[in-house]
Amino acid sequence: MLTLAILIPLVGAVVLAVMPKITQDTARFIAVGSSAVSFLLLLIVWAQFDTSAGAPAFQSLAEIEWIPSLGVAWRVGVDGMSLALSLMSGVLFIACTAWPMESSERPRAYYAWFLFLEAVSLGLFLVLDLLIFYVFFDLSLVGMFFLIGRWGHGDSQRAALKFFIFTLAGSLAILLAIIGLVLSVDPVTFDMRTMIDLQPLAGMDLRGGLILLGFIVGFAIKAPLFPVHTWLPPAHVMAPGPASAILAGVLLKMGTYGLVRIPFQMMRETFADYALPLAIIALASILWGAVVALAQTDMKRRIAYTSINHMGYTVMGIAAAGALLNGSEGAREMAMTGAVVEMIAHGLITGALFLIAGGFWTRSKTYELDAFGGLANVAPRMTVAAVIAAFASLGLPGLAGFVAEVQIFVGTFAVFPWIAAIGLLGILITAALFLRLLQQVFFGDLPKAREGFPDVSLREGTVLAALLALVILIGVYPRWLLDLIGSASSAMIGG
Repeated sequence: MLTLAILIPLVGAVVLAVMPKITQDTARFIAVGSSAVSFLLLLIVWAQFDTSAGAPAFQSLAEIEWIPSLGVAWRVGVDGMSLALSLMSGVLFIACTAWPMESSERPRAYYAWFLFLEAVSLGLFLVLDLLIFYVFFDLSLVGMFFLIGRWGHGDSQRAALKFFIFTLAGSLAILLAIIGLVLSVDPVTFDMRTMIDLQPLAGMDLRGGLILLGFIVGFAIKAPLFPVHTWLPPAHVMAPGPASAILAGVLLKMGTYGLVRIPFQMMRETFADYALPLAIIALASILWGAVVALAQTDMKRRIAYTSINHMGYTVMGIAAAGALLNGSEGAREMAMTGAVVEMIAHGLITGALFLIAGGFWTRSKTYELDAFGGLANVAPRMTVAAVIAAFASLGLPGLAGFVAEVQIFVGTFAVFPWIAAIGLLGILITAALFLRLLQQVFFGDLPKAREGFPDVSLREGTVLAALLALVILIGVYPRWLLDLIGSASSAMIGG
């Protein structure tokens, strides 16, 4: 089932690539249909997933030998974390392929690259083999490189190149770290489950520290964290809205997911030794992302910097969960659950925000906040969507962001109280920057140039309503998500 969920978008991408000239609507139909079928398979896996105490951590397992001499195989399986991230990714890919193109050029290739990116994204979250994980990690760069470079605007090719070079450098650091980790096991294996059970680098201070450094550098670039975040704002600003939504909602989560799945789970002792420095880096990302976002006059750049801020919250929770302090198991489990919920919430919320920003570009060809004002009078549906997404991003109770952040901060206060206390400043600044954005864009006087500003279309409104309904559902009734993610968190902390 999991293998089919990965293969179906890939087959859809191949079909689009080899088909003769077709209309944009037909290409979109194939893309949305492929994504929907893949998502349906994930829903079936979810329906069969056992979250009860004592259930195996990884379920829906399948394995086919590939390179037996190296211990490499096609291994797939899910725990609560990877299943939740895969489901969120599936929702976002359906939303972004259903969203109207900003440019009508080359629709076959546009939707083919989206399906290719979906296949490798799901593959990364679902595989349990380190080498294949790395292959999917690298392939994700290819799909996003073309989406930014070919369908972006402004200096999109330079932004795409910067994105590729930065993240490729990070992936090379990860490759070196994977090699070091694998060579510490005899016989050699790339099986993630075996690595988690063996903890091969326990007690190796220098070697373990260097390997951990490789993973942290690589995943920090992908997340991204301060100070290796500089590729992100231009990539977002120049990319089409749907590509930005996938970049923020799915690709950034590869960094935080990889941080949990590999060094956190496979190098517990070494990770615990460096949990405090990692929490400090996360705190710097929280504050830097929020302060710099507040200073931006470009709508998309402002949203992009909030991603750095929110990924800082996620990594702060991960660092607190990995500290291994005696007597703090419950708090650390809460911090880990909150970190994973933050990945889900950020994907849905920021995905919606970037789609809304893409709608602004389509209608006005600018992201400058000063070019707008009073849009609530002419675009009430867009206003409602933007207000819900902005309030969710700043952590308003009753919305998904609050569910994530309250668990992260409660868990972190028990482990690193002063870091959590300073980190609360990020929430205040985030509230100020989003309220200021809403005030500038939707309220006040309507400029004459915006008197004919179109509201969201039926298709756009349906996509935003679906994403924001999930944001509200998680905020009002989070138990269904917390049960799923909590099963993985308890296994990680208890194991």
